[in-house]
Amino acid sequence: MDRIYFTTPIYYVNAQPHLGHTYTTIIADTLKRYHRMRGRDVFFLTGTDEHGDKIAQAAAADDVDPKAYADRISGLFRSTWDTCGITYDYFIRTTDDYHKATVSRILQHIYDAGDIYFGEYGGFYCYGCERFFTEKELQGGKCPDHQTRAAYINEKNYFFRMSKYQDRLLEILNENPEFVTPQRYRTEVLALLREPLEDLCISRPRSRLQWGIPLPFDQDYVTYVWFDALINYVSALEHHGEDTFNAYWPRCNHIIAKDIVKPHAIFWPTMLMAAGLPLFHRLNVHGYWIMDKGKMSKSLGNVIRPLDMKERYGMDAFRYYLLREMVFGQDATFSMEAFVNRINADLANNFGNLVSRVLAMQKRYFGGVVQPMGNGDRPEDRELKQAFQEAANGVDRYMEDMHFHRALEAIFAALDRANQYIVQTAPFTLVKDPDQKPRVGEILHQLLESVRITGELLSPFLPETGAAVRELLGLPATDGLRAEWGGSFPEGHEVRPPRILFPRIEETEDAGE
Repeated sequence: MDRIYFTTPIYYVNAQPHLGHTYTTIIADTLKRYHRMRGRDVFFLTGTDEHGDKIAQAAAADDVDPKAYADRISGLFRSTWDTCGITYDYFIRTTDDYHKATVSRILQHIYDAGDIYFGEYGGFYCYGCERFFTEKELQGGKCPDHQTRAAYINEKNYFFRMSKYQDRLLEILNENPEFVTPQRYRTEVLALLREPLEDLCISRPRSRLQWGIPLPFDQDYVTYVWFDALINYVSALEHHGEDTFNAYWPRCNHIIAKDIVKPHAIFWPTMLMAAGLPLFHRLNVHGYWIMDKGKMSKSLGNVIRPLDMKERYGMDAFRYYLLREMVFGQDATFSMEAFVNRINADLANNFGNLVSRVLAMQKRYFGGVVQPMGNGDRPEDRELKQAFQEAANGVDRYMEDMHFHRALEAIFAALDRANQYIVQTAPFTLVKDPDQKPRVGEILHQLLESVRITGELLSPFLPETGAAVRELLGLPATDGLRAEWGGSFPEGHEVRPPRILFPRIEETEDAGE
């Protein structure tokens, strides 16, 4: 059986779950559902990153112990994903003992190999990013992400010989163009590698920071938070056993936002090389959600909360907007006006209305009992079938490249054809002629098949909707994805009366803080 491993970043517990976290996690969840429905064995990892300066500072501001603070925020992430129906297989915390043991083991291995050394370094440090920047990376002396002035710090620390692996990493990027995708981010990484790599400072003195994993070879220092956090992708699998690691790691797909490309595309592969571990399969990078002319963030006060959106509009509506509106790899703008327009047009008017019309006609004309489909040799029948075959093929094609918006476009193009088919065949007119009633039954059977396949294809994106469609059609739940046309409704099968899947939204007020 094909195996595949999807990871989100482990989310830093200095902020509660918001849109940025939710989008990345929904992507991983959608991919897991899709590949599982296609018969693949999928492992989906998420979790929380809990060490470092920012956590110690946040805990001190709340007048609590850092572990107690991390417990609270980590628990909030986990409960949020559970409430949102996210199907992760494992939730890792960097305060887990097995993870700390793995970090120590890898550090000791790299140290024993001579790739970690003690030295003194002065550089510009952003406390928000918890890393040093070169002067070239700063914008007017400020961190390009947080727009805060970087502090110059000079201290003795341990360093990882990252520069030793620069040429090898360049070879990998050139030999495997899909190692970092989309292409724009591979180009960004190659540009970073045109300059000599500096060695990576991988420790913080305990005189300045207590909250971290102590270095196994010097207890006066704790591990740099990125060196600790990145190892989670390995430690989580190893925690499940060597066989689990060997089975899933070769097909590891990391899913991240573009602000953490450098740690994932440069720090992480060089760390794996030094540790003697194989590299991950692919780094998949998405853009930012923009709101009010800036990246959505807690500090800017323009945060969209997933549980608020679920409560007010339903999780599937929220999922649909995020997956349909953003082109993977590019930035996208979130606005409540666009959200309302998209949900009303696509889900309420197009899909929801089609389902209601078809089920209502089936109930009114035949008491809900599905009639024979016929041979489907009429041109309009063949065109309808072809439209849904093309949609199924399109979903498979686009999902391979994480073009979620294109996959959804393909499904809704077929739905447009189904709506045209109703106008073209006019079953509501034909039914007035008793001699045409068998043809009306055929038309409705074709439309029910359209609804069924739509529900199947939408299931990875909108899981609650997929389940609701199966229930309305009187079909059992399934883990597979069957998009083949016909043979779904045995003789005498009865569908249920219609119900509203997506109520029209009349409000346009902002859902943020």
